[in-house]
Amino acid sequence: MIDLKQNEVWFVTGSQHLYGPKTLEQVAEHSREMAAFLGASTHIPTQVVFKPVLTTPEAIRNLCLEANSAKNCIGLITWMHTFSPAKMWIAGLNLLNKPFLHLHTQYNREIPWSEIDMNFMNLNQAAHGDREFGFIGSRLRLSRKVIVGFWRDEDVQASIGVWTRAASAWADSQSGKIARFGDNMRDVAVTEGDKVEAQIRFGYDVYGYGVGDLVKVVNQASDVEIDKLVQQYLEEYDVAAELRPGGERNSSLREGARIEIGIRNFLDAGNFKAFTTTFEDLHGLAQLPGMAVQRLMRDGYGFGAEGDWKTSALVRAMKVMAAGLKGGVSFMEDYTYHFATSGDKVLGAHMLEICESIASTKPRLDILPLSIGGKADPVRLIFDANTGPAIGASIMDMGQRFRMVANVVDVVPTDQPLPKLPVARALWLPRPNLKVAAAAWIYAGGAHHTSFSYSLSAEHLRDFAEMAGIEFLLIDEKTSVEDFKDKLRWNDLYYHLSKGL
Repeated sequence: MIDLKQNEVWFVTGSQHLYGPKTLEQVAEHSREMAAFLGASTHIPTQVVFKPVLTTPEAIRNLCLEANSAKNCIGLITWMHTFSPAKMWIAGLNLLNKPFLHLHTQYNREIPWSEIDMNFMNLNQAAHGDREFGFIGSRLRLSRKVIVGFWRDEDVQASIGVWTRAASAWADSQSGKIARFGDNMRDVAVTEGDKVEAQIRFGYDVYGYGVGDLVKVVNQASDVEIDKLVQQYLEEYDVAAELRPGGERNSSLREGARIEIGIRNFLDAGNFKAFTTTFEDLHGLAQLPGMAVQRLMRDGYGFGAEGDWKTSALVRAMKVMAAGLKGGVSFMEDYTYHFATSGDKVLGAHMLEICESIASTKPRLDILPLSIGGKADPVRLIFDANTGPAIGASIMDMGQRFRMVANVVDVVPTDQPLPKLPVARALWLPRPNLKVAAAAWIYAGGAHHTSFSYSLSAEHLRDFAEMAGIEFLLIDEKTSVEDFKDKLRWNDLYYHLSKGL
């Protein structure tokens, strides 16, 4: 469902006519080689497209306008091979509405000590050419990522790849549509928010539908469609005997399949990329959508429970960023704690809706009671999550701005089996520890819902937040509560004053 290879990042090199045609030919040749190399890098999931060397204000302006209107262009990689007077860039950069990365590198790795002459020096001027370009970016107060290092180095390629993934998610968000089936859970604060401001800030549009609109499509699912989907379940999962054909509760599995078909058809017909449900508004549905949500997330849709459209959008964005990477992304919730001398831990889960992309083994498809929602027992996928480093993040509407807070964690095996827990789950140690991480999260107003990923790092999320122009707060092994509180105070002051700067 998510193909990042269709996205283009344009490799844009700056120079000037002062150097003459021979030098400009070399600049173009080097730039073409670098673009081709980066485009072939396994670290970079998008296309990298070489663009002609820019040497005039008119050419720069035209390229920025072209980038704005190019559907597949998600951003620019800019590099000044020589000195490129930065006043030439003002008009273009003021018009550019795609993110850009400033790559501070040079064509040659090392100084050719015995051969270096003024011809070499005139050609290879990125050391000060990029500083000139950097000044105008700062003078114009433009958000951009700066990467420093030799372009063939693995760490440089990897960092460019991170940025292209964030830019892909940002581009996806600009045409994003979220379907809300029912409203937010009543009386909950953090799942509320300004949908108009969200569309202005992130680009996505949030649509509300009565559950009856969904039920109508669910009821249109045919027996042939249900038979086909049930067969997929039997092939993909460890299905409980009572749910199998001939089992006493096979009708519940078929009802779960009907719900999945209906939601999928509704989302496909409306070109939606994410959705929400709430257990307080299920009229007309036989059971709370559980397995359907898990499988739709697996296929790239964003999801938020209890009407949480902000988390739904973030899950989708992180799905896009993580496309093609191992590890998975899921909706998640910090559910309960394990305070122990061996380390305080968090058991993450939800009522039903944890994405199977983070499963450590083949999920079990089962049916068990759910003591909330007042509906028939729902079918669901049950599994333990993978172990290893992960990150959880949430976005909150703080009234005058959006804030993203993220916590780096280490997922570990459960201390003992959980035979009676009828949901998918993950157990983790927050960094630096639960006392600091939970306190910092609460001081930041972090939501109880998160988007949780083994595939992504803080760098991905920070790049995305900077493209959106929102606050980003990271809780990791370096965090202390007092320093974090100071950061919150400084950020409050900055975001209040920055509107007038």
